[in-house]
Amino acid sequence: MFESINKSVAKHAVLTEADLAVFNGLLQPKKIPKKTFLLQEGEVCRFEAYINSGCIRTYYIDEHGSEVTLQFAIEGWWVSDIASFQDQKPSRMFIETLESCELLLLNTETKERLLHEAPCFERMFRLIVQRNLSRLQERFFKTISTTAVEKYLDFLERYPTIPQRVAQHYIASYLGFTPEFLSKVRTKLSKS
Repeated sequence: MFESINKSVAKHAVLTEADLAVFNGLLQPKKIPKKTFLLQEGEVCRFEAYINSGCIRTYYIDEHGSEVTLQFAIEGWWVSDIASFQDQKPSRMFIETLESCELLLLNTETKERLLHEAPCFERMFRLIVQRNLSRLQERFFKTISTTAVEKYLDFLERYPTIPQRVAQHYIASYLGFTPEFLSKVRTKLSKS
C-alpha cells in the first residue's frame, strides 16, 4: 500500500526507516468510488491526498456557469486545494474522482505532526510545491503564446494516458476550448 508513495517521497528527501514509519503511520488509506466529490466549492479543504490509483479532476465554475478544469491528477500525484488547506478558508473549487480511487490522505493535524516528528518532509513538500508552481507558470505562458494545435499536442505529450481515461469535454475545458473546437483541432491533426 505504501510502496508507491515511499518511492515518490524518496526522490525528494533522504529518509530513514524511522521517518518512513512515522509517515506511513500517519497516512489514512481511503477507497473512493468514481464520481465522488472530495471537495466542493464553499467547503474547507481538510486533506492532501496522494493517488495510489485512479484519476481525479479539479475544477471551478466560472461566471457563465461553465466548468473550467484546472487539473487532472493520476497515480503518483498529490491533489488538494492548497490555499484552502493551508489557510483553512472556503474553497473556490471542486475536486472529483473520475475513476474509483485509492488514496493516502494527510489532514491538517497529521501533516503538522509529520513535519514536527520528521522534519525532512518539509523539503519534500517544498519541492513538490515548487515543481507544481513551475508547471503552472509554464501552463500560463503556453496559454497566451501558443496555438490551439500546439496546446493540444503539448497536452498529449505531457499527459499521454489522460485522453484514454477522461471525457473529451473535460480535456477541452482544461485547454480553454469548447468541445466542438477541440473536435476541429483533432480533425485537423488527423489530416496532417
